[in-house]
Amino acid sequence: MSWQAYVDTNLVGTGQVSQAAIFGLNGSQWAASPSFQVSATEVQEIISGFNNSDHILSSGVHVAGIKYLTLRADDRSIYAKKGADGVCLVKTGQAVLIAVYKKGIQPGSCTKVVEGLADYFISVGY
Repeated sequence: MSWQAYVDTNLVGTGQVSQAAIFGLNGSQWAASPSFQVSATEVQEIISGFNNSDHILSSGVHVAGIKYLTLRADDRSIYAKKGADGVCLVKTGQAVLIAVYKKGIQPGSCTKVVEGLADYFISVGY
């Protein structure tokens, strides 16, 4: 399965994720939803947030030009929201899954989908 298929089928295709992307830990984009643009600066901010969450906990996290209030951040997962929308960011051994949910999608449903795919990637060495 291609990286794009994981975004299209396993994330957005579930109906629990509005837009998504997969990036390598080196900042390179592996796959993304159409018109979902996460800047290199934002990706580096996210990757740094897994190692040291102080900055994103105090200042929020930026994804696709939108600033979200960070609710939780640790070395594996970052959850943030803005109004009824939010993001679920999960780090695996080699990648970062970036998923946005919009109003009408329950945060827990999005989290379950993204964390489940992350668990799968880890189980197969990614």
